[in-house]
Amino acid sequence: MGLRVRASSLLLSLAVELAVALVSVSAQQKFGINYGQIANDLPDPTRVAGLLQSMNVNKVKLYDADPRVLTAFANTGVEFIIAVGNENLQTMASNPAAARQWVATHVQPYIPATRITCVTVGNEVFSSNDTVMMSSLLPAMKAVYAALGDLGLGSQVTVSSAHSVNVLATSFPPSSGAFREELAEYIQPILDFHAQTGSPFLINAYPFFAYKGSPGTVSLPYVLFEPNPGVRDPNTNLSYDNMLYAQIDAVYAAMKAMGHTDVAVRISETGWPSKGDEDETGATVQNAAAYNGNLMQRIAMGQGTPLKPNVPIDVYVFALFNEDMKPGPTSERNYGLFYPNGSPVYAINAAGSSSGGGFGPGGSLNPYYTSMFSSSAKLVITFPTGVVVLLAALFL
Repeated sequence: MGLRVRASSLLLSLAVELAVALVSVSAQQKFGINYGQIANDLPDPTRVAGLLQSMNVNKVKLYDADPRVLTAFANTGVEFIIAVGNENLQTMASNPAAARQWVATHVQPYIPATRITCVTVGNEVFSSNDTVMMSSLLPAMKAVYAALGDLGLGSQVTVSSAHSVNVLATSFPPSSGAFREELAEYIQPILDFHAQTGSPFLINAYPFFAYKGSPGTVSLPYVLFEPNPGVRDPNTNLSYDNMLYAQIDAVYAAMKAMGHTDVAVRISETGWPSKGDEDETGATVQNAAAYNGNLMQRIAMGQGTPLKPNVPIDVYVFALFNEDMKPGPTSERNYGLFYPNGSPVYAINAAGSSSGGGFGPGGSLNPYYTSMFSSSAKLVITFPTGVVVLLAALFL
C-alpha cells in the first residue's frame, strides 16, 4: 500500500510540474461547458470539480444556482454562469425585492470563493408564445442588475439571458441576418441594456438541427468544421467554412441593423448528440466527436469568425454529462461528453480533426484511458503544439 501511495504521489507531482511548465499551452484550452443536472445518477459535484480541473475547463454554465455545485467549486478559479429560471421572471419584474432576495441567497454568499461572473435571467424565453413572460424578461434582468449593484457585486457579475438562434428571421447570407419582426420590440431594448451594462448577448446555436432537418441539402462537413469548399457571402465577399461561424456573424448583422455594434456575442450552448431516434439523422458518436473535437481545436487556436477575425469565439459546449431524465427525443439525453459514471462517451482530439476511424469508446485515439472516477484514471490532452500533458486523476 505504501508503495502504491508513493507511486501515486510521484505521478501526481509529475503531472503538476508538467502542467505548471506548460501553463502557456494549457491556457489555450478555453472552452466552457454546460453542466446540466436533469438526471438521477450524476456524481457528486466535488468529483465533477476535480474532473473539470483535470480537463483544464475554466468556465462552467449552470441552469440554476445549485449551492452544492457552487460550494464544490470554491477556490478552483473556475468561472460560473448561474441562472434565474423562467418561472421567476414575472415575480422579479413586478417585485424588485424578489430579485434582491435571489441575489442575496444565490450569489452573495459564494463570492469571492466561487467566481460567479454572470447571471442569466431566463432561458430561450422568445421560443415560447408567452407574451407575459417575454414582457417580463427585461424588467427582471434590470431588477437582478440593480440587486447586484445594491449588494456591491455589480462590477463582478454581469446580467444576460440566453436565446435560441431561432430569434433570427434570416441567417444566410450572414450579412443579411435579422431578428424576427415580432420580437423587435423586445430585443431592441435588451440590446440597449447590454450596451449600457457591458454584458454579452447569449445565443444557443446547434448546426445539428439544421442538418437533421435537411440532411439532403445541408453539407455534413460544413456543419462539422471539416474540410469543405465553404460558402461565400455575396455582400461582404467573406467565405464561411462552417455553419456556427455563419450563425454568429448573422447575429452580429442583426444587432447592427438595430444600431448596435457595441455588444459581444457569446455562444452559451452548442453541441452534437451521440445518439438519436431513427429520424434524427446525423446523431452518431462519430459526428459528435468530430463536431466537438474540431470546435475545441479552433477555440484553442484563438480563432475568430470571418466578420470578427480578431475576436476569439467564446463558446460553452453542451453538455458535460448525458442526462437520462430529459424529456423529448433520444438525442436530448445524449449530448454529454461523459457518462454519469465518469467514462467518456467518445474521444476528443483537440489537436486535430476528429474525422476518420478510431474515435469510439476505447479507440486508439481515445485520450481518456479509463473512467475518470476509477482509482487508476488518467487524462491525456493533446494540444495544438503537439505537446502531451499527462494528468493523474483526482479520484485516487
